Amino acid sequence: MKNFLSIFLLLCFAMYHFGYYAFYFSYDQHLERQWEAIIYSDNAQEIEQTIVEIPLSAPYMANQDEFQPTNTSFEKDGKFYRAIKQRYQNDTLQVVVVPDTARGVLDNTVKKWISFLTDDEIPQDQNGKTVIKLVVKDYLQPNPFLFEAYTSTPFDLSIGQVFFQYANPTDGIESPPPQFS
Repeated sequence: MKNFLSIFLLLCFAMYHFGYYAFYFSYDQHLERQWEAIIYSDNAQEIEQTIVEIPLSAPYMANQDEFQPTNTSFEKDGKFYRAIKQRYQNDTLQVVVVPDTARGVLDNTVKKWISFLTDDEIPQDQNGKTVIKLVVKDYLQPNPFLFEAYTSTPFDLSIGQVFFQYANPTDGIESPPPQFS
């Protein structure tokens, strides 16, 4: 009974902290299956379509008269799109894209869920990109921890002469720095 309870509690802990991975990948597969059903079905649905032309010079590539179905997701300027059709014509790849709002909702939901679980407020600018703040403590060299089990005297420091140990980062470098001529 104790083994079952400990395994159950371990699974609860794992689902609490890492369940968003399972949710993200399972819902991602669900979205992919939905898009495959929409793209490769014979029923034409009314979706806001945009043609994007990409100059592409491919040798021995023949012009295509009709669009071929494709299923590719991509992000541009913070918005998610899905390429559903493509054709090559006159040294130009023409791609029909539609907005993929479900992908954006999924990513935003998982990001909020992760920030809620970790309690880290990640600063972001207006475009939603993470702002990196430089912290001085990342550049300070830590004092090495020296432990001596048996010392002759417990304290070698006198009052007023307390100095922090400074480790020189250039110690151990035998060669001079390179010279630019």
